[in-house]
Amino acid sequence: MRSATGAIGTGVLAAGLMACGPSESKQTPAGRGVPDPKPAASASASASASASAGTGTAAGVKAVGSVGGEDTPCRLPVSFDLVQDWKPKAVTHAEDDRFASLFQQGGMTLACEIDAKPAGNIGFLRVWVADEPAAPGDARKVLEAFMAGEKAKGTPVYTDLKAGPAGAALPAVQAAYETDPLDEPKKESAFAAVTPGGEAVVVQLGGLDSGEHDEMLPAFRLAQQSLKAANQR
Repeated sequence: MRSATGAIGTGVLAAGLMACGPSESKQTPAGRGVPDPKPAASASASASASASAGTGTAAGVKAVGSVGGEDTPCRLPVSFDLVQDWKPKAVTHAEDDRFASLFQQGGMTLACEIDAKPAGNIGFLRVWVADEPAAPGDARKVLEAFMAGEKAKGTPVYTDLKAGPAGAALPAVQAAYETDPLDEPKKESAFAAVTPGGEAVVVQLGGLDSGEHDEMLPAFRLAQQSLKAANQR
């Protein structure tokens, strides 16, 4: 097996292990244990609630730096603001690496992982970049192709929205859904946008469990609301 070039995407490999079962438990500041997750009443009801939460505002969240520009760890077709202590890292890999399937999904390739662990959460924002150009109105098509590779429980809830600041917002689509590793449902979110130049991205939020997901939603919303094409300032 050839070794990967650059970062191997340790978070992705960890995510693969999470799919088989959590490899580490969350520790609370006071040493309290985390209650066992309660089964969702239904995947669609929980996803609907997550969709409403995921399309809220990032009020009260302070942006500290950004990712996507030439002077950041990840050069992307888009840029967006980061929450304090979230650490971005570029993901590169050899096309013939046996783990390549972890980095490719629905016509997208994983380009950047933003680790929440230094901020106190177990999870990541992941940025996937389309392998082929897309039309400006194809955000839904892009996201549906990506979601076809997710092991979603039930039907994802799709929401049309605008990503980015007023006056420069891009048409986008969000998916709220659940996965169920070890039969323990957990929330996940993703949104897709296409730049005026035809470059499509998917920004995905994944965590150890639904509690982690909800705690990290402000960072996800901030990414949505600050998203800009790379050539925009």
